[in-house]
Amino acid sequence: MSTTHPRSLRCGPRTLTFGGSPLIMGILNVTPDSFSDGGKFVSHRAAVAHAHAMVAAGADLVDVGGESTRPGASAISVTEELARVLPVVETLVRGGEGRPPLPAPVSIDTRHPEVAAAVLDAGATLLNDVNATRDSTMVDVLRDHPDIPVILMHMLGEPENMQQEPAYNDAPQEIADFLALRAAALETAGIESSRIVLDPGLGFGKRLIDNLEILKRIDALRALGYPVLVGASRKSFLGTLLGGAAPDARLPGSLAVAALCRERGVEMVRVHDVAETAGLFRVLDAIDNPGPHRPPR
Repeated sequence: MSTTHPRSLRCGPRTLTFGGSPLIMGILNVTPDSFSDGGKFVSHRAAVAHAHAMVAAGADLVDVGGESTRPGASAISVTEELARVLPVVETLVRGGEGRPPLPAPVSIDTRHPEVAAAVLDAGATLLNDVNATRDSTMVDVLRDHPDIPVILMHMLGEPENMQQEPAYNDAPQEIADFLALRAAALETAGIESSRIVLDPGLGFGKRLIDNLEILKRIDALRALGYPVLVGASRKSFLGTLLGGAAPDARLPGSLAVAALCRERGVEMVRVHDVAETAGLFRVLDAIDNPGPHRPPR
C-alpha cells in the first residue's frame, strides 16, 4: 500500500490515464431487472449500440453487467449470466452489428469467477467484482490474466439481504479498513498493487446516512493510495434526497456526486448518464483552465 496515487491504469493493451476530472465508466446492464434500466438493453443490437453511444458521448470505458445486484435481487446461474454478457463483450471487442471494435476498454461486472474467466478470455480488460475477490477462485482468474486490473467493492452481505438493517459504527473508516485488507490479501497472493482499484459500494448494504458519510469522507478511502471509483448514479439514496424521485429523475443527485468526486480527486465515476456527466466535467475543466476549448467530440 502506498499513499501516492498511480497516474494510470493498464487495461490489457490500453492504458487509462488519471488526472483532472474523473474518468467516466459507462454502465451497460444487459439485464431484465436492474433497478434503473433493466430490460432496455437486453437485445444484442441495443446493447452494442448503447456501448458505442456512451463512448461517443464521453465514456472512457464501458462496464458490462449481466446480473442485477440491486437490493433484494436474486442470484442467477453462471450459464444465464454468460448467455447475457459473453456475446455482447465479444462483439464490442471484435466488432460486429455493423460497427468496428469499441475504441475503449470493456469491463465485466461480475462476482462469479467462471463468468470473469470466460469474458476476460473473450477480450474484456477490466474486472469489476462487487464481492471484492472474497471468492478465492477469483484470485486465480486474476493470476491467469496478468494484464487485467480489478475493482474491489465493499458490500455488506449479499444483494439478497444487504439492505436488511445494515449497521456501522463508522462507515467510512470500516469500509476503508475492509478494502485495505482485501487489497493486502491480493498483494500477498501476488497481484500487483498497480492493478487494484477501490469502490466503497454506495447503496450496497448502506443506510442513507452511511452513503452521505462515505461521500463526505471519501478521503479516508483515497488515503490508502489506490485509485478510487465511485458509483452513485441514480441510486435510491439520491431518490430519497430528491423527494422520492424515480431512477431516471435522479440526474441532479448523480451530477452533484460526480462534481464532489472531481473536487476530491476521485479517479473514476460509474454512471448511466454519460453525456451529462462529461458535460459537467467539461465545463468545470474550462472554469479551472480558461482559454480556447474544443467542442465535445
